[in-house]
Amino acid sequence: MAGILIIAHAPLATALRDCIAHIYGGVPARIGCIDVMADSDPAQVMAFAHAELARLREENGVVVLTDMYGATPANIAGQLAKLDNVRVLAGVNLPMLVRAVCYRTVPLDKLVDKALSGGAKGVHEVSSGTPPPPSETGCGQCAPIPPEPQPRTESP
Repeated sequence: MAGILIIAHAPLATALRDCIAHIYGGVPARIGCIDVMADSDPAQVMAFAHAELARLREENGVVVLTDMYGATPANIAGQLAKLDNVRVLAGVNLPMLVRAVCYRTVPLDKLVDKALSGGAKGVHEVSSGTPPPPSETGCGQCAPIPPEPQPRTESP
């Protein structure tokens, strides 16, 4: 099962993890987050990110989700993409994260495709009278994943 690491501007990483905890009734195993503060030292954040990768990584690798391409969190995450079995996606939103959680047991390339698709399909203009789209989840693997007790993690 792939690990998931969210690296984003504070407090977005923690907020996304908390949303997943709300949806699943607890934080699923092997999901980490790093909130990058305005005054964070990138070298310290990178060291913390490597420690989180070591904690989250198993046979299926790790997908790193970050908020805005070109910003400090994404630049840090981009350096992690050089590592084996680590994939980095920028532009994280809640639909992307939910899809990543749903497809953690599939090969990393397919997980990345599903997460990107979920993120893109989750963006809509909503107006009165617009019916909600049919559920796109349908992965058959979205049963609640037992949460793992985790201490809150924040960037150094």
